[in-house]
Order: sequence, then C-alpha cells, then structure tokens
Amino acid sequence: MNPLEIKTKPLNEYFMSFQTMYPRPYNKKTTNPYTKTRVILMNGTEYESVWFLHQFARHCNVQEIKDALAVVRRQEQQQQKMIACLKPLNESILETTIAYEQLAIDLTATLAQNDTDQNNIDALNFALLEDFDHLYRFSNLMLLDMPNADPAQLVGKFTEIIPGRPTLAHHRYPKDDLRKPMNANKSDLYSKLVAGIITAAEQQTMNYYMNIAQWYKNDLGRQLYAEIGMVEEQHVTQYESLKDPNCTWLEQWVLHEYTEAYLYYSMATQEEVPYIKQIWEQFFEMECAHLQLACLFLEKYENTQPSKVIGQGEFPRLLQLGTNKAYVREVLARTVMLTSHRQQYLDVLNLPANADFFQYQNAVVPDETVVASHVVIAETIKKLGQDYRYQDKPHPIKELQNRKKDNTKIGRSRV
Repeated sequence: MNPLEIKTKPLNEYFMSFQTMYPRPYNKKTTNPYTKTRVILMNGTEYESVWFLHQFARHCNVQEIKDALAVVRRQEQQQQKMIACLKPLNESILETTIAYEQLAIDLTATLAQNDTDQNNIDALNFALLEDFDHLYRFSNLMLLDMPNADPAQLVGKFTEIIPGRPTLAHHRYPKDDLRKPMNANKSDLYSKLVAGIITAAEQQTMNYYMNIAQWYKNDLGRQLYAEIGMVEEQHVTQYESLKDPNCTWLEQWVLHEYTEAYLYYSMATQEEVPYIKQIWEQFFEMECAHLQLACLFLEKYENTQPSKVIGQGEFPRLLQLGTNKAYVREVLARTVMLTSHRQQYLDVLNLPANADFFQYQNAVVPDETVVASHVVIAETIKKLGQDYRYQDKPHPIKELQNRKKDNTKIGRSRV
C-alpha cells in the first residue's frame, strides 16, 4: 500500500459535523481488548499530531504553511475527538488504565521484534519491563478498590499480569534516560516509524496519568498514578531522544502524516468491529490527503523530494497488535537487573556506589515502605493473603516468585 497513490477529496471536504464526531462507543464487556488498545493508540497518535502541528505553527513565519497547518490541525482535532468518544461512559478510570498498560506492553514488544535498529530495540526492551510492572501494580490497585473486578478478563488473558522490573527501580536520574539519536537519512523507514509511534503512545500515557491522578477517589490511587506518571515521563524522554533532531519541520510533518496513514491502514486490516473499522478506513484516506499536502510543501519550500523522508512511500510491514507472552518472559529473564547509566544499560550490581542513580533514588525514595508502588502490593497481600497475578506458569525470576512479599530490591540495589 502506498498512501501517495491514494486518490483523495479536496481537503475542505473532510470536515465533520458534531453529530458525526460523536460515535457509538464500543461495548466494554464484549469488545476484544485489542480493539480497545487500537482506540487508545490512535487517540494518542492524534494527540501527538495536534501538538506537533501547534509547535510547528509557533516556529513558522510562512503564511501559506501556517494556513495549511491550521486546516490540517482542525481536522486532526476532529479525528481525535471522535476516537476518544469510542470509549464508553461506563468504563472506569482503572479499566481504561489496564487497557493503556496492555497497549504499552504489546505495542512495545511487537515493535521490538520487528525492528532492525539495535538502539531502538534496546530502548524498547528496557521500557517494556517497566510498563509490564505498571500493569501488575494497577491490577492490584483494582483488586483493592473494585473487589469484583478481574484484570485478567480485561486483558483477555492475552497478557500476563506479574511483576516486571519493580517500579521502585524505575526512578532514575534524568540524564540516564537519554539515548543516542538516529540518523534519519541512514535509518530504515520502519525504524523511523517505530520511534514516532512509541513516543506518541508513551506521551499519551504520561498525559493521561498526569491529568487523572488528582481525580482518583483515594490517596493510594492518586499517589500511584503520580508515581507511575513520573516514570512515563522518563519513557517519553527516552523515546523522543531516539528521533533525529536534525530533521526540518517540514520533514517532520511529512513523517508525522505518513505515520498516521500507516497506523490507520494497519488498524483497519486487523479491526473486528465493522463500524470502528470504517472509522479507521475513513481516517486513512484523510491522512493520505494530509500527507500529500505536506509533501507538496516539502518540495516547494525546501526543494526536497519526499523520498528523502519516506522512500517511495510503500508501507513497510504493518503493525499488528496481539499477544507477546513468550517474548516478554524472555526479555524479563535476561534484563530485569538492568538500569541505565547515561546511554548505556548496565546491571545495577555493576554501578559504582556514587552513581547518579543511587543519589536520585535516595532523593525520591528515601523510605521505600511508603511509596505507592510498593504500598499497593503490601495492602493487597494484607487484604487477600497474597498479591493478584494472572500467570500461565511460575515467574521466570526466582526472586519475584513470592506472592506474599513484594521485592523492593531487585533492579535497584547493589546488595
């Protein structure tokens, strides 16, 4: 599929009425978990697009480009509003959160297994174990606050719910979350897509937790969202640093629109719900129109062919969301002890005692026993006699197999 070859309508014919923008929500009880994750992914993709286009406009003094950005941005806003309202009214904050973390896990694992850029793969695998642990912590919060809930059913039993690298170990010195950027002129198109897709997905998760924390109904939940929201900011810092900072604004615009077209087409090929599939197909055509316009401006104002950014336009392998249990276990088994020291991933046991990681840990986690990510497990064990898990077989890390005691040392202590 080549989005440059799709016949589109004039741009002004893509505006929607408010009635059209308010779709029929999915049924939270019967809808496949991966339809829910597709909705979250595309909502986040549109958030990213809208904010990129705003930032571009704030750094642009060419009126013709600013005019075009305003039109495209308004249509991206309409797309985002429609996608966001696919979420039903009766889906709780925590139910949505479980879907967010399932998306983070299976999207990250899928991208890592299909990329060829080792720098990207290492970053994906590193954060994968952290989002995996977040699912476990939020699931235990759900058992405390919604005793009749079953997180395993929410994820369709496609994703295990067990400890990853414990959240207490995620709190690193800011410089240690920066990675080596790619050279866009030399990078594979799929690798460029990976960096953009995962940055947008994590940015949306960060935004959600930033904004939802204060609305949660109790102190422990508010504290857990705040803590994990800080980790999501670290993930955004990591993933955005993979992108080439030397790309021009117009080159970035072309890649943004191409990424959206690629994702909508990917979502449509896998979607099981007919009316949601129709939305993905409709928005794919809209993004093709946006992409073709961005390419025209790239040629006109920078005398650059779109092929420099997206090759001949043909989509690489499509993104298919699905279960990744075996892959997650394999990454967990070999990298649970890793932390980050500047642009390197190191076993925490090999860090010097004066490393920034330990100093930062002492600043933000002076008393691990009162930190929400630990307290939520301790409280669940106190209430139920053991933590909540969904697992197909015993945990691959011996130190994390005990369901009656939360491990607060692995991945963060030299002892």
